[in-house]
Amino acid sequence: MLRTTQKTVVFERPFLLPRLGKMQPPGAYTIETDEELMPPVMTPVYRRVSTYIYLHEVPGDDRITGVANIDPDELDAALARDLLPPTELM
Repeated sequence: MLRTTQKTVVFERPFLLPRLGKMQPPGAYTIETDEELMPPVMTPVYRRVSTYIYLHEVPGDDRITGVANIDPDELDAALARDLLPPTELM
C-alpha cells in the first residue's frame, strides 16, 4: 500500500538543491512524499520511497514548470540555511 503526503515549504532567499543543479527562486514550494506500508506488524510502519519538489521559475508565480525527485535530507539542509542570517552564509 502506498500513501502520499504533501506539505508546503517557503524559502525566503534563492536556494540550491544538488540534484536540481541550479539556483531556485525564493517562494513557496509543494513537497510530495510517497511512502510504502511495510509488512504487517503490530503498528503500521511506512518507509519513504520518494520525495518530489514542484518547481516554478518565477518568484510568486504558482505555475508549475517542473517536478524533481529530491533527497529529503538535502531539502532539510537548504531550509536550515534559509533561516540563517545572511552574514552566516559566507
